[in-house]
Amino acid sequence: MGIATDARVALVHDWLTGMRGGERVLETICGLFPDAARFALLHARGSVSPAIEARPIRTSFVQRLPGSHRYYRPLLPLFPAAVEQFDLDGFDLVISTSHCVAKSVVAPGRARHLCYCFTPMRYVWDQFPAYFGPERVGAGASRWLRRGLAAIARWDASTAHRVDRYVAISQYVAGRIGRYYNRRASIVYPPVDTSFFQPGPALPRHGCLIVSALVPYKRVDLAIRACAEARVPLRIVGDGPDLGRLRQIAGPETEFLGPVSDEEVRQAYRSAAVMLLPGPEDFGIAPVEAQACGCPVVALAEGGASETVVDGETGILVPESTPDAFADAIDRIHVRPPDAAAARRQALRFSRERFRAALTTEITRLMNASPPELHP
Repeated sequence: MGIATDARVALVHDWLTGMRGGERVLETICGLFPDAARFALLHARGSVSPAIEARPIRTSFVQRLPGSHRYYRPLLPLFPAAVEQFDLDGFDLVISTSHCVAKSVVAPGRARHLCYCFTPMRYVWDQFPAYFGPERVGAGASRWLRRGLAAIARWDASTAHRVDRYVAISQYVAGRIGRYYNRRASIVYPPVDTSFFQPGPALPRHGCLIVSALVPYKRVDLAIRACAEARVPLRIVGDGPDLGRLRQIAGPETEFLGPVSDEEVRQAYRSAAVMLLPGPEDFGIAPVEAQACGCPVVALAEGGASETVVDGETGILVPESTPDAFADAIDRIHVRPPDAAAARRQALRFSRERFRAALTTEITRLMNASPPELHP
């Protein structure tokens, strides 16, 4: 049966305030379903690509709250009510792209709901201290937030059944879906634009590179200390709430470039000797983009990097999350750089074409499934 040409499709995303990895995925899905209706808790106009904004974005009451576009994270307790108020009557297929509450949208009974899950909510499950620990927000606020987020965790688990089929971005995330939602998930790796991110003219490579949102769990602080120990310069592309703290610990050999264009990111990959991934990632698109440009990766041997970096061939997987261990790996990469062609071949496993084909297969299986086969 597959997907009927007249099927009405709804795409539900958490929020649209910038083009990060999740929005790159949504952009590709919009290409598969250009006429699909789009829903998000809030939308900052012009912050995402024209492909996503090609159709109107239907938003929740969060959109109308003062300052919500800039300070939406403190509004998390309102998100469950907001996502449940979306009216999806009349749709045949709902695709949620979720790292927060989008997966808990209420689909009509006749519709099929596929969740492309970036991760169960990190801050309510296993990474609360990194976001809201006493050293981050103060002891009193941390205790108050722990109680509030525990209630959201219970709601998150209790609404897991609203999804008919989970598709995870990595084996690592599939494990978390099983642990927190008690559901099985198939795996479709996110799309990487390997036609854009590719090696350029031969350039001298030097120093280390971070391309990341500057948030606690990314462990950019570890990369700064490792590069200082290895005595190599570090360039950091990205922005986020951890910027001020990171500037305080950085020395003169660390350069903060802020948000830059895709062309500048590509040039940074092409000119870096090493791309660093010091924290556990659910998948990690940046290391794949780096490999697509022929740049080796030094990454923590945990999470998505263990599925995207070939240890000893396209980079080094570091077993310990310490500056010493990363500094040693950086030294080894400089002494014996991996083959750039091998890195490029590895990256091609995660192309947009493969993503489109794999996700279409998952959607077709869902639409063809009989009711007993749903909710695996």
